[in-house]
Amino acid sequence: MTHPTLAELLEFDRQHLWHPYSSLVNPPPVFAVKSASGTTIQLEDGREVVDAMASWWSVIHGYNHPRLTAALHKQVDALAHVMFGGLTHRPAVELGSKLIEIAPPGLEHLFFSDSGSVAVEVAIKQSLQYWHAQGASRKRKLLTVCGGYHGDTFGAMAVCDPVNGMHGLFTDVLTKHVFADKPAIGFREQWDESAFENIEQTLENNREEIAAVIIEPIVQGAGGMSFYHTEYLRKLRRLCDEHDTLLIFDEIATGFGRTGKLFACEQAAVSPDIMCLGKALTGGYMSLAATLCTHKIAHTISSNEPGVFMHGPTFMANPMACAVALESVNLLLESPWKSAVATIEATLKKGLERCREMPAVKDVRVLGAIGVVELRSPLDMHRVSEMFVQRGVWLRPFGKLVYVMPPYVITTQELQKVIAAIIDVVADPPLLN
Repeated sequence: MTHPTLAELLEFDRQHLWHPYSSLVNPPPVFAVKSASGTTIQLEDGREVVDAMASWWSVIHGYNHPRLTAALHKQVDALAHVMFGGLTHRPAVELGSKLIEIAPPGLEHLFFSDSGSVAVEVAIKQSLQYWHAQGASRKRKLLTVCGGYHGDTFGAMAVCDPVNGMHGLFTDVLTKHVFADKPAIGFREQWDESAFENIEQTLENNREEIAAVIIEPIVQGAGGMSFYHTEYLRKLRRLCDEHDTLLIFDEIATGFGRTGKLFACEQAAVSPDIMCLGKALTGGYMSLAATLCTHKIAHTISSNEPGVFMHGPTFMANPMACAVALESVNLLLESPWKSAVATIEATLKKGLERCREMPAVKDVRVLGAIGVVELRSPLDMHRVSEMFVQRGVWLRPFGKLVYVMPPYVITTQELQKVIAAIIDVVADPPLLN
C-alpha cells in the first residue's frame, strides 16, 4: 500500500473533508500534523509551532504526556469499550467518584456523555424532566443571556446567542427560549446593581414557564470571550432560589483550572444545581463529557413517572476515556497548576498590554490562562492562520478575536514567543472589508 504524498493528502482533505465552520467551496487553509509533544506541534512540512490554543482548550497538560499515554495503553489492553447499560467498570466508577469529590458542594450524581454539546443536552433534559416529574407542565423553557455559547446540537444551539451567535440559520426551527441582556460589568470593574435588573425582571416576568437558567460562569467563551463580574453569579444564585428555578453552569470551557480556580463558579463561591464538564476532562486525549446534578434533581427524576432519565449514549462512560480522564484529573491536582496559571496570567497581562494602543485593537483582557485581543473588525481567516504559523505559533482566531488559551505547561519563553507573534500580526492584521 502506498501512502499519499503531503500534496495528495492536503488535496483530498480540501476536496472531501469538512472542517469546523468551513466551506468546501472556499475552504480555509489547513496544516497537516505529523506529531505533537509538550506544547509543540510538528507539521508534515517540517515546521514546528507552539500550540497556544491547547487544541480548543483541552490539552492542559501538553501533548503526549507520559502518564496519560500510559493510562490509555494500560486500559486498551484490558477493556477498550463495553456498553454502560447494565454493566459498569472501574474507570467509570473511580472517575465519577473523583469528579463528585472535587465538584462544587451539592453535586452528588453524574451522567457521562460523549461531548460538551451532549452534556448540555443532558442538562436541559434533566431540568425539563425534573419539572415534568412534579407535574409542572408549564416549565418548558430555559432562561439564558445573550453572548453565550453552549454547543452545536439542536438543544444546545437553542440556548446560544440568538442574534450574534453562529446558529442564526436555524432560528426558525429551534426551541424558543427566553434571553436576557449580556452581563455588562467586567470581571475587574466596579459592580453596579443596575447591571442585574434586566435578567432579574426577565425571570420574574417569565417565572411560571422557566425550568432553569443556563449560563457560562464568569467567562463567555466562543460567544465572545468576555469576562463578567462575580457578583452577577452570586445574585443569580439567590434569584434562582427565590423563584424556585434551577441553575445550570456550563463549565465545559472553564473547568479544570482555566480561570485560576478549579471551576470558574468558585470565583463567586456559588454552586449550581446542574454542571456540565468536557474539553479538558481527558487532557485532550479523547472525547468525554459529564453532567453533574444535585440529589434533589436525581431523586425527583428517578422517583416519578417515567421513573428513569431518558438518555443513553452508545459510548457512554467509555473505559479508555474514563481511564485517561481519571489520570488527567489526578495529574492536575498533583501539579502546581495554580501557580502555573498565575504565571501565565501575569505574563499575558504584561505582554499583551502593548496591543491596547494599536489602532486596530478595541480591547485587551486577561483572566487566568486566557488572553484576549479584541479587534475593531473581523479577521481574514484565510490569511491569519498562515501568518501565525510563519511565526512558529498555532492560534485559531475567530471573528474579531485573537485569543490565547495555552496548555498550563507552556514555558514563559514559549509564551513570550506567542505574545510576540500576536503583537506582530495585530500591528497590521488581515482584516475583512
